[in-house]
Amino acid sequence: MSKILTMLELQQKLNDNTNGKGWENGLTAQGKKIDWRRCIYLEAAELVESYPWKHWKNIDAKVDTDNVKVELVDIWHFVMSEVLRVNALGDARDLKELASDIEASIANENVEYLQDYYAQIEAIEELIEKLFCNFELVDFTATFFRLCEKLGLGFDELYSLYLGKNILNIFRQEHGYKDGTYIKVWNGKEDNVVMQEILANNSNIGADELYKELEKSYPKS
Repeated sequence: MSKILTMLELQQKLNDNTNGKGWENGLTAQGKKIDWRRCIYLEAAELVESYPWKHWKNIDAKVDTDNVKVELVDIWHFVMSEVLRVNALGDARDLKELASDIEASIANENVEYLQDYYAQIEAIEELIEKLFCNFELVDFTATFFRLCEKLGLGFDELYSLYLGKNILNIFRQEHGYKDGTYIKVWNGKEDNVVMQEILANNSNIGADELYKELEKSYPKS
């Protein structure tokens, strides 16, 4: 299974579980309006805040590169959600076909990292412009992947970070997170650290395999 297909399926499952079936029509199960595009541009604004762009404040500050990656992964959740929504209400392509189309749109590309952080900010703003002025789900997704490369987040790292965050959240929910019985520190390490170590040692691990590895590491009492 392709990594893009894996992520699309995981995001569909996450949205079904958190918002209720039929969320693609724009409402949660509780009747709350959903606006994925607003989520994207507000998260993009938070991404810009990772840069010392303000000419009147902290002029010698450095780019928060770790937070850049975190914000990109957060945006990716919302990009996939909007892509899934538009696809469901439009052509309703099978997710395998959709993933294949996205893969074809980025095949054999060589996108260079932007050294200048002002250029990085402009690339973020280009994504926002395309979101509202020229949105097409496959092209927009490809533009997002190019943005990640320009900002220093490669596709494989994006996949690992997304997979880890998604599966760990599911694992927490299924092991007592809501009722307070979940154990967050595993043999002296926080669960997110354990998850990252598993990913570091298994770069091609799948979602089911990651969940099983978490099960093995989780304290039994």
